[in-house]
Amino acid sequence: MAREVRVHPGDLVLPVFVKEGLTEPVEIASMPGVLQHSRESLRRAVSEAADAGLAGVMLFGVPAVRDAVGSGATDPDGILNLAIADAVEAGGGRLVVMADLCLDEFTDHGHCGVLRTNAAGEPVVDNDATLERYVDMALAQARAGAHLLGLSGMMDDQTGAVRDALDEAGFQDVTLLAYAAKYASVFYGPFRDAVESTLTGDRMTYQMDPANRREAAREVALDVEQGADVVMVKPALPYLDVLADVAATSAVPVAAYQVSGEYAMIEAAAANGWIDRRRAIEESVLAIRRAGADLVLTYWATELARWLAEPTPNGSTR
Repeated sequence: MAREVRVHPGDLVLPVFVKEGLTEPVEIASMPGVLQHSRESLRRAVSEAADAGLAGVMLFGVPAVRDAVGSGATDPDGILNLAIADAVEAGGGRLVVMADLCLDEFTDHGHCGVLRTNAAGEPVVDNDATLERYVDMALAQARAGAHLLGLSGMMDDQTGAVRDALDEAGFQDVTLLAYAAKYASVFYGPFRDAVESTLTGDRMTYQMDPANRREAAREVALDVEQGADVVMVKPALPYLDVLADVAATSAVPVAAYQVSGEYAMIEAAAANGWIDRRRAIEESVLAIRRAGADLVLTYWATELARWLAEPTPNGSTR
């Protein structure tokens, strides 16, 4: 009766990986229980997510071929754009189909944008050239049927550039989730296995410094000003202070991503018998909601939603 925060299936979003050329799903070694899907198994996963009452699915593509500018991201027949159409059909209007809008899965260098050579002869991300690619990618995803685009690249002015392009092309109803406070975190490691990342080096020049808290407020304000419908804090558990700050001041809904490293740690501890798996999953997601997240992206979304639907001793669901 006195519980202040509850978790509901409609608070949860399932991240899903789909790999070009697969005929059967493949488990990701560093993320036990999480799969690289074929297009067919993706449809099943989306249908199951809808049946469980999830808010949505966030799609990530793993292409067979990559190049310097991430051409596969804007190809209408590229794996991510095909997966969007598949998910929209499988979801049948029962959940929001979200698509990751970033080039890192599609570039042969693994960075989130187009590279150029600076005065010292070193490769660096070209922010403005990357924005042009993001605009093309956004239009391809909107044409494929995506309901929401997840702007995860952390380029300056990406939200405004994409919003303007979508509106001009007649896609005013496609919503934007800005990864406004995305930190250069070590906890993304298993994700890079999932998308078979080719990255060398780091992303410190465009993702946020883990030491910075107040900077997140400035980043969120910029994205909201440019038209973000939802803002993101990523990772979740190591940044609950940042999440609470953002949730306390944001004029738009706030999402948090319980990233691959968070998932892998709990699964590893549970596999070794060091922790109660179900209670750890439930408590970790509750903590993210308690800190202020309206939406939680978690690889346990469908499983957790099913637990939430189980009757309690008094016959109600939680």
